[in-house]
Amino acid sequence: MTDQTVHPLLELNAVRQTYGGEDIVRDLSLRLARGDIGCLLGPSGSGKTTVLRCIAGFEPIYAGTIHLNGVCVSAPGNTVPPEARRIGMVFQDYALFPHLTVADNIGFGLHGVPAADRRRRVEALIDTVGLSGTAARYTHELSGGQQQRVALARALAPQPDLLLLDEPFSNLDVTLRERLALEVRDIIKQTRTTAVLVTHDQHEAFNLADEIGLMREGCIEQWDTPYNLYHRPASRFVADFIGQGLFLHGVVADGHRVQIALGALPLNGAPDWPAGTQVDVLLRPDDVLHDDASPLQAEVLHKAFRGAEFIYTLQIVSGERILSLVPSHHNHAIGEKIGIRLEVDHVVAFPREDRPGVSPG
Repeated sequence: MTDQTVHPLLELNAVRQTYGGEDIVRDLSLRLARGDIGCLLGPSGSGKTTVLRCIAGFEPIYAGTIHLNGVCVSAPGNTVPPEARRIGMVFQDYALFPHLTVADNIGFGLHGVPAADRRRRVEALIDTVGLSGTAARYTHELSGGQQQRVALARALAPQPDLLLLDEPFSNLDVTLRERLALEVRDIIKQTRTTAVLVTHDQHEAFNLADEIGLMREGCIEQWDTPYNLYHRPASRFVADFIGQGLFLHGVVADGHRVQIALGALPLNGAPDWPAGTQVDVLLRPDDVLHDDASPLQAEVLHKAFRGAEFIYTLQIVSGERILSLVPSHHNHAIGEKIGIRLEVDHVVAFPREDRPGVSPG
């Protein structure tokens, strides 16, 4: 009888990494299925790049295990070298060879492959990453976005089991980053590659990843889909880091509702708090709708024009502040009062803290 167990392509179990006796990564575990794109997201110093280096085999681990294709590649005292892991890497600075053409850069890792097969593979990848006509050019003649595509094609050329991308868009301007992130996702999916991205930019993470691990002080706070990180954050840190939002004071009215200054909200899926429990309720900008017919009124304190919409900062009767995403043809003046109503599909609440919570956006 054959073993029908399906291993994840990448699995980290209770991985710990230390520098000078200080834990940089602490008991970190994750699983990534074949063909999925995972992301390690977090602020600077959260340990995400260290995790990537451990996966690549650049650093040994102090405790735990790392498995690729069901095979242990890292354990204390046993580290399979990077070149034996079938991993492709795209670095922050691309690390291209300036003295080689685009074609030679892409084909650099195809050692031992017959020349005709090598040429076909390089030509196919040049077409896949949208660089037709550049094979004979040198990398310094290319734009930043084109260099990024060369680096991606070079990493994909040996058909790695796993692709690692370390802050791959950080050297590009914001507009190009967003467009290229979507293009890179399409290329990774088209080539059926499994990938792990490291970034501090949640927009990149949302554009690229199927699953995201939000890291804090060497641990993953939540490993989940982008949708769940936004709508069902597992901790206040996740709620603060992902998206935008402000917390309102709430009181649990019974086991099913929480009362805030704007009315009562259902506590579907929230902890079973007893009546009277003081909580902070997160409202996202898309939870607060502009409605001229609503009896609820809020004063416009600030507004940020985003093209298709405004982000309004509003003050309600309790003195608390909320954010609202409003179509840009509703151009209200600072100090004006507007009608609002709530449309909250997922109530996010945490035990009360004395400080007001503001997300970094």
